[in-house]
Amino acid sequence: MKIPSPVSPAAHPAPNRPLHKSLFMQILVAVVLGIAIGYFWPSAGSALRPLGDGFIQLIKMIIAPLIFLVIVTGISAVGDVKSVGRVGVKALVYFTAATLFALAFGLVVANVVQPGAGLNIDPASLSQDALSAKTATAPPKDAGQFLLGIIPTSVVGAFASNTLLQVLCFSVFFGAAIVVVGRDKCKPVLDLMETTLELFFKIMTWVMRVAPVGAFGAMAFIIGQYGLSSLSTYALLIAACYGSALVFIGFLFIVAWAYPRVPLWQFIKYSREEFLLALGTASTESVLPRIMAKLTNAGCSRATTGLVVPTGYSFNLDGAALYLSISLLFLAQAFGHSLDLGQQLAALGILMLTSKGMAGVPGSAFLALSATAGALGIFPVAGVALLLGADRLMDSMRVAVNLLGNCVATFVVSKWEGQFDRDAMLAAFNGGAGVTEPPHGYPAGAEQQEPQTEKAGIPAVR
Repeated sequence: MKIPSPVSPAAHPAPNRPLHKSLFMQILVAVVLGIAIGYFWPSAGSALRPLGDGFIQLIKMIIAPLIFLVIVTGISAVGDVKSVGRVGVKALVYFTAATLFALAFGLVVANVVQPGAGLNIDPASLSQDALSAKTATAPPKDAGQFLLGIIPTSVVGAFASNTLLQVLCFSVFFGAAIVVVGRDKCKPVLDLMETTLELFFKIMTWVMRVAPVGAFGAMAFIIGQYGLSSLSTYALLIAACYGSALVFIGFLFIVAWAYPRVPLWQFIKYSREEFLLALGTASTESVLPRIMAKLTNAGCSRATTGLVVPTGYSFNLDGAALYLSISLLFLAQAFGHSLDLGQQLAALGILMLTSKGMAGVPGSAFLALSATAGALGIFPVAGVALLLGADRLMDSMRVAVNLLGNCVATFVVSKWEGQFDRDAMLAAFNGGAGVTEPPHGYPAGAEQQEPQTEKAGIPAVR
């Protein structure tokens, strides 16, 4: 079944199409206007928050059922439960390696730049109230609680609360059950799911028409509420975070080209609307359905994309990892502590645990830093409140690196599992409609195991 593209025809303007009809240009103008409103009229900018929040809620409205449909139909198309397990294991291996590298690289940067040196903060001047207000809604969890939290106590509750890891867990079981029972016997259910998936992408098309409005409201609120005055106070910390992000993105370019042979710059151009929208709304959730569709159309199998991307939103937060490690040393330096190698290695291990599952949790970065500070006992936990003024200014860095890191992870795991079609990727980058041959590297009979993008239910995104 061929499904219409969820992206407006204006998303990638044809030659001679007016620029004002380009979604990229509309979002870009909206972001610039939002910055101007927030800077010149802060109170007006702060009042525009409902526009950004409303758009993100519209996206969240369809995320859980869309992920369920994509994963279930993708697994049933692959027809191999063992393959699904391999994809999950390989994704977790990659996520662990990427997070460990990001955390270690952040520690190196913080040791070289010394962003907190010379601040000489007096612990007696700190108040726990501001930090408690930021993190009281989500107390830290230990590893056991976090893992148990992946298993839904109620399927309906997982969908109602939009808990993506729980939805993903149930989706894998449901898709595996269809494979075991048999596609032929489950054909009525699959046909219903394919049709329902088409309806959800149609809804997404409508929602994306107001994306510029959401980006405008979100950016106006961020600048109006938090201003740019924090830039001078936290200049060195912000420079360290953004500089490390640029270098880390360079590493992602190397990884993407070295193994799956993906020209990452072309992928960024291909997905420019998604990246700009994520930056404008300071949220990767706002582009989750669209980025999954584009990755699938760019040669990644639907089952792999459906498993890797949602899981990566909790387990592969490279930008957040950079921020956490740099911020931890910033705080230690601000209180006059110089951590030796052993202490930094201990901090690295603790951050590996506390950084997981941060996506979608209010004050998650502060929770992770508070848990790490409490475990190390080097500086007061209340000291984490020092970052309140700079945290929102880091959103662009975290969002960009998190999103790009998960895209690279999807390409790598798809290639690793033999479910990556580079010819389809190049065709998508060049504006083609895709390929009709089985994806390169698939086993014999892949025509039946993994239908092509448009036939599989994820529409071509042009």
